[in-house]
Amino acid sequence: MEATLKERQMDFSLSEEQQMIRETVRKWAETKLKPAAHELEEKEEFSVELTKQMGELGIFGIIAPEEFGGQGLDYLSYIIAIEELARVDGSHAATFAAGVSLGIAPLLYFGTEEQKKRYLPKLCKGESLFAFGLTEPDAGSDSRGSKTKAEKSAAGWTINGSKIFITNGSTPITSGIIVQTVSGKAADGAPEHTCFIVEPGTPGFTTKTMHQKLMWRASNTSELYFSNVKVSETAMLGKRGEGSKQMLKTLDSGRLSIAAMGLGCAQGAYEAALSYAQQRQQFGKPLCKFQAVAFKLADMATEIEHARWFLYRACWLRDKGLPFGKESAMAKLYCSEVAQRTANEAVQIHGGYGLMKEFPVERFYRDQRLLQIGEGTSEIQRLVISRAIGC
Repeated sequence: MEATLKERQMDFSLSEEQQMIRETVRKWAETKLKPAAHELEEKEEFSVELTKQMGELGIFGIIAPEEFGGQGLDYLSYIIAIEELARVDGSHAATFAAGVSLGIAPLLYFGTEEQKKRYLPKLCKGESLFAFGLTEPDAGSDSRGSKTKAEKSAAGWTINGSKIFITNGSTPITSGIIVQTVSGKAADGAPEHTCFIVEPGTPGFTTKTMHQKLMWRASNTSELYFSNVKVSETAMLGKRGEGSKQMLKTLDSGRLSIAAMGLGCAQGAYEAALSYAQQRQQFGKPLCKFQAVAFKLADMATEIEHARWFLYRACWLRDKGLPFGKESAMAKLYCSEVAQRTANEAVQIHGGYGLMKEFPVERFYRDQRLLQIGEGTSEIQRLVISRAIGC
């Protein structure tokens, strides 16, 4: 009986390595990122320097095997790193998360040995970035509605079309875009999707950085244009016709990174609100001594803890090789909406000051809004979950 109970015990502690990652990333975020975040956001400026510093921490290669310049650690370690960055600034958390989940990860999952050896070492060091070209002006939630086409020729493939809202698509260190295209028709008549790697500088490939965003203003978001862009057969990622499968697998894991951004955003907003409520005096006592405010903070703390452990459990399932698609959608949905509620209440606790850019909750309030849209809207997550439970 004792052995059986012991086998059923659940260990919620983080490993020493995971704790070290949290401490290392938090220290860097507090000392290097925090002082620069506001100015970079105001200028809408992508920072090559800070991106390379993140690379020097070793976090870009956190899930990549050592043979390609990575650390070969688990997915939870990666999620913790995102959480700590988002706790301070969503823009740089987005640069990092997209660089790994949408850049490095597809190469790891589907790339040839030649592609991995060519691109991964620099990506793992933060010396370059990859982007994932999926969304189009008329293809968002309906990812299979892509109109960007790839036509086969004797010399390889010719790509025509456009993409929009692509994170890391036009930074000074972007070295490749993974582009989903319509490459023909499947046997049942449905569109056949194939992904290709397109490098900046390829004739006919142009980019445009998007400005005046509500959120993540110091991250790079781009429009991509393909006009008779010619790529060789070796630029194909995986096999012809497997683009949709590649996209779905990439997004299953990518949702966990967006959940981590929601968790970090919520934690940062909560800490800012708690600190303000402890210091701000009204009617002769700190705000946090008023039950109306104290209860808001109690609810925020409770939801954040629930979000953290559910997200960590979803990562545990992934790391164990167990099904995690439903849990990934749940974590992304819940963490993003906890971020929304927490940031909203944090602004409310700050009152008028919460609307001023000199206070970080103003940025947290804006940054959280994308989390219910990016990598699948909250509505799409509910659709995924409802199908998973048999509806």
